[in-house]
Amino acid sequence: MKNILIKQACIINKNSKHHQQIVDVLITSGSIAKINKNISEFPSDSIIIAGTDLHASVGWMDIRSNLNDPGNEHKEDLHSGAAAAQKGGFTAIACMGTTNPALHSKSQIEYIVNKSKSLPVKIYPIGTVTNKAEGIDLAELYDMSMSGAIAFSDNKNPIANPELLQRAMQYANAFNKKLIQIPFDKKIANDGKVNEGIVSTSLGLKGIPAIAEELMLQRDLMLAAHHQIPIHIGGVSTAASVEIIRQAKQKGIKVTCDVHAINLLLTDEVLDGFDTNYKILPPLRTQRDVDALIAGLKDGSIDVICTDHTPQDNESKVTEFDSAAFGMTGLETFFPVILKALNGALSITEIIEKIAINPRIIFDLQLPQLEENQSANLTIFSPSEKWTYETSKGASKSHNTPFNGVAFTGKAIATVYYE
Repeated sequence: MKNILIKQACIINKNSKHHQQIVDVLITSGSIAKINKNISEFPSDSIIIAGTDLHASVGWMDIRSNLNDPGNEHKEDLHSGAAAAQKGGFTAIACMGTTNPALHSKSQIEYIVNKSKSLPVKIYPIGTVTNKAEGIDLAELYDMSMSGAIAFSDNKNPIANPELLQRAMQYANAFNKKLIQIPFDKKIANDGKVNEGIVSTSLGLKGIPAIAEELMLQRDLMLAAHHQIPIHIGGVSTAASVEIIRQAKQKGIKVTCDVHAINLLLTDEVLDGFDTNYKILPPLRTQRDVDALIAGLKDGSIDVICTDHTPQDNESKVTEFDSAAFGMTGLETFFPVILKALNGALSITEIIEKIAINPRIIFDLQLPQLEENQSANLTIFSPSEKWTYETSKGASKSHNTPFNGVAFTGKAIATVYYE
């Protein structure tokens, strides 16, 4: 294990006595050995992390990354996904189960757990709710839970059958696991490509109406309320969805939700160049929706910001817009995208709650402690460092991002992760 000395970092941990203090942090044998204003005595072989405007928080966690392993490792695999996550500042990520084959049984979950043991990032598998994520028969939920699955989701193939969904919710709740439902009614979306509105009409692209999200969201929340079972809603993207969730929380419905970082930054107006990198699901919406999402983060209606990291190969993206695959990489540009999108609307402490604290609380995972004599699980970052993202220097196997060559402010400097 490496000895590490972090010099003059502002601690972001509101439950700690060191919160917002500028201190040195010494890590030895995988644990936080000392936190002090100035540490002058440390092992001679220590790696020193120093810089301008350094901050340190508990390690960030992404609750939705598509790592394509097994089945499509040419786009991403566990090793490259973990490397991309580490560069982006994460010490933990949850990988979605809609792989090939799907993570729908004990053996598939064990494959992820065993293959990821030596990686620099903790990888938590999310099993599918149904066999092959086809929405017909329930998968081996209990066996997957016992093998390490932290939640269940059919990802962008949300369960259309309400009877099946409520049965899955009741079953998973019996052993304290949540379902993640991404509200997207495919029949109403009707093979749409972008947000339905002025932009889709002007570009001649088939639109995905906001109601395709909002109707399924209403249904899912009504089921959760009826059975008094917690549910997590993924990828909220419309103003009405935020208000629906806000009212549901006020009524005492046990709902948590997340938003994709990119949906906080961009609107459908960027689509005028038909750049397929902007083709994502849920689609980029309007400025009114973006403003509502940010307001939802501020008032606590939205609990988590995640990446929805969805790597695609060139063949899937360098094609006509209609036939291009949905998705954008997001792990390595996550933090600066958030800072640019929020533009001070949330404090750094509030951002850390959305990307490090709440993800673990929601899925009942152990919360790292940035205190002496605790295992070192932290992210070191600078909110003010300027840098330019280049896909050629990135860790992900795929380059489906509109941010190649873009100058950013805010960067993850390093991670330290020991269990």
